[in-house]
Amino acid sequence: MIGIVLQGRIDSSRLPGKAMLPLDGKPLIYRVMEALNHVQADIRILACPEDSISVFQDIAQEAGFHIFAGPKEDVLKRYCMVIHHFSLSRIIRATGDNPFVFTDAASAINNEAIYLNADYAGYRELPVGSGVESVCASALLRAEKETNFSYDREHVCPYLYNNENSFGLHRPLAPDCWQFPQIRLTVDTQDDYERAKILYSALKDDPLRYMGTKIISIYSEIFKSQNGGI
Repeated sequence: MIGIVLQGRIDSSRLPGKAMLPLDGKPLIYRVMEALNHVQADIRILACPEDSISVFQDIAQEAGFHIFAGPKEDVLKRYCMVIHHFSLSRIIRATGDNPFVFTDAASAINNEAIYLNADYAGYRELPVGSGVESVCASALLRAEKETNFSYDREHVCPYLYNNENSFGLHRPLAPDCWQFPQIRLTVDTQDDYERAKILYSALKDDPLRYMGTKIISIYSEIFKSQNGGI
């Protein structure tokens, strides 16, 4: 079973409470789930710490996501708990601060990972905050057993791609149509949030608003005179 597993938490040091900041009338994390609903998967799960579940529960249900609580700092263990609980064979890993994830790129990298039977797959040189990772569940379970390094456990996948001789990796350059690493689409600061509000407003009525080329095109039109424009 393939599951989209979205990690999220209510607190944030750089932009407090960002998951609940409004983006056109809905919390930011809802907009992330809304986008991820356009990526093919068997099940969708919001994986959060215990202190966030009461805040996120109704939002996840509205978005059609299951919700699961696990350790706050040991996010790798949280993912492994989700794998066991939902009997997942592969996960599409996403994070709660990326409302402009490229759903076409997410589907493409996951399909490549399945075809190649890759333990880990992720495009390089995408805009910051637009990508996902496709990971074999057994590889994550192995990582959880083998590493005690706090960075590996907080960021979930580094143990895999930093041990290329032990895992099957697929880390190609993104196709040219999505390859704009100078663009920043994640929401981690107040400036990111202000930019996200403008971009979402411009995209919200477009039927192609979850497609990478459309997001890049609209971003370029709006921010072409600013740093990060194309």
